[in-house]
Amino acid sequence: MKAGIHPELKRVVIRCACGAEFETLSTVDNLHVDICSKCHPFFTGEEKLVDTEGRVQQFERRYGIKKK
Repeated sequence: MKAGIHPELKRVVIRCACGAEFETLSTVDNLHVDICSKCHPFFTGEEKLVDTEGRVQQFERRYGIKKK
């Protein structure tokens, strides 16, 4: 391997919006994520709607879907 071309890896803590923290190696100093394996519906088995920027409401308005 060539010397001096590879980024330096640092120990960082990844923080999720749910409050979970994970320690890993990364080239970035601070990592913040919205969804992790502890709160993602696929891993938890819970059905949770993750709506970003009101896209669900926009879809419902566009296609005239009304909630019961």
